[in-house]
Amino acid sequence: MTEWTGAMAPTLDEIEAMAREVIARLPESFAAHARDVVLKVEDVADDDVLDELQIDDPLELTGLYDGIPLTEKSVSDPQHFPDTVWLFRRAILDEWVERGNVTLNELVAHVVVHEIAHHFGWSDEDVARIDRWWE
Repeated sequence: MTEWTGAMAPTLDEIEAMAREVIARLPESFAAHARDVVLKVEDVADDDVLDELQIDDPLELTGLYDGIPLTEKSVSDPQHFPDTVWLFRRAILDEWVERGNVTLNELVAHVVVHEIAHHFGWSDEDVARIDRWWE
């Protein structure tokens, strides 16, 4: 039997390190653009974000892309804030425990790739066509 009394959940910094490893392993044609995206990890999304997305339970949102996709950017449009991928640690950990059949690194990788795909202009439907992970 595994002894869990000394085990600790990964910190925000440890989740961020996992996500940065995923970005570093992307093919260079994607990684070059992905490195321009700010990566932030919080425990849960704030109430304003949840309200905007009409999500009642903060543990339902594991990640979020906040920015203008590359397919919609124009060099003549001013950018007021950096493109950002948000990861929400408690929601990721909750889903990891609930699934029980994937490693935490695998789950973080899927969330990161999904959110980075939005940076490249992919919709949730586009991602779902090639990645059945969330079904």
